[in-house]
Amino acid sequence: MSLFSVAAHADGQIFDELRFGASASIQNGHEREDGVFPEVTVFFDPFDQDAATNWQQQLARPRINLGTSIGTSGQATQVFGGFAWTVNFNEKIFAEAGFGGVWHNGALNNNTDGPDLGCHWLFHEYLGAGYRFDAHWNVIAQVAHSSHANLCDGPNNGMTRAGLQVGYKF
Repeated sequence: MSLFSVAAHADGQIFDELRFGASASIQNGHEREDGVFPEVTVFFDPFDQDAATNWQQQLARPRINLGTSIGTSGQATQVFGGFAWTVNFNEKIFAEAGFGGVWHNGALNNNTDGPDLGCHWLFHEYLGAGYRFDAHWNVIAQVAHSSHANLCDGPNNGMTRAGLQVGYKF
């Protein structure tokens, strides 16, 4: 049985949407990360956001996401999770915001080729704007930021990446 057939099974649906894409650092100076970051994100809909009929219900029913942004060129890999809120402007155009946590394997201090991150556990938030091609396929442009908000010892350069993801909604 394939991953898609398991996820799409009506009685035992495992997840709501699967996204693939890539991002790049948008920071300047020594805080900039080199390379492209392949990304995969899985969304779950335990609060039935799909059944929401207006923007207030959409905001009251976040989806849960789990994902990774894979470090290339020796930069930090991130594993993140949290809540995602989607607002539909019409059948095609939507906006999304997410908040949660991230674990990364990047440098904590004295990094000469990327950000000093202070600790391995950070906050993770993102904003995005998307377009639906049909009931299943979409594309989203997003900006994601991870930092510790000065809640742990050490520097807090954070990581800010922007990119595109293609999604398939089951």
